[in-house]
Amino acid sequence: MKGNRMNFIVLTIFPEMFNPFWEHGIIKRAIDRNKILASAVNIRDFAQGRHRTTDDRPYGGGCGMIMKPEPLAGAIRTATKKAPLAKRILLTPQGRRFDQGVAREFASLDGIIFVCGRYEGVDERICHNLIDDEISIGDYVLTGGELAAMVIIDAVTRLIPGVLGGKDSAEKDSFSGSVLKYAQYTRPRTFEGVDVPEVLLSGNHKKIEEARLESSLIRTFLKKQDLLENRSLSAEEIKILKKWCRDIEKIIHDQSIRGPDALSGDQ
Repeated sequence: MKGNRMNFIVLTIFPEMFNPFWEHGIIKRAIDRNKILASAVNIRDFAQGRHRTTDDRPYGGGCGMIMKPEPLAGAIRTATKKAPLAKRILLTPQGRRFDQGVAREFASLDGIIFVCGRYEGVDERICHNLIDDEISIGDYVLTGGELAAMVIIDAVTRLIPGVLGGKDSAEKDSFSGSVLKYAQYTRPRTFEGVDVPEVLLSGNHKKIEEARLESSLIRTFLKKQDLLENRSLSAEEIKILKKWCRDIEKIIHDQSIRGPDALSGDQ
């Protein structure tokens, strides 16, 4: 991030949705610590006519309504004057997929202007010169871009230095190293008959780190195996995976000896 603060500007027809978002949790802390600026601009303020209309029927027919280009263009240009170095992002299902890598990319920016679509989408001409990037938070459809903007702001804000309490909290989050975070435990030591793993109580930091790495790999293998397939494994991770292979081969070998054919001489 080149400037002193990340500047988030959200363009929406429902700016009031963001008041509670700014006022709680990590986002409030980041604002109070002067790490980010956050504001929501009402697109209707740039609409013409008594009713401040921001949508109209699509040319060529079809269901639903389309957001008009004039109010969007006015809002985007005004926001750009306030934050000339900010990246202008349209939130749309057609955009590139948001993930932790994109969050890190965005965390290095001076600011982001979010354009929150509604209805059936926005007039395509807005994308020609007024949008720098199109982002989707997943393969599903929301009623508007507001929730997507909140998701991105939350994920990016966590990566800004000084926002989270721990020095390396963001780096150890799930996905930050392309693997899921290890299993975590707190008091009580025993809950409904299940104990906290002894290694976490040992005080041996090297053993704890080794156990956490293995836990992280187990969770990733079971829940997000594609992350391992697309990852450059460290020497320690390869060592753990090879140990799993040996353990699995032993289980298969022992099972084959105990199997129904073991006494028939077919093995």
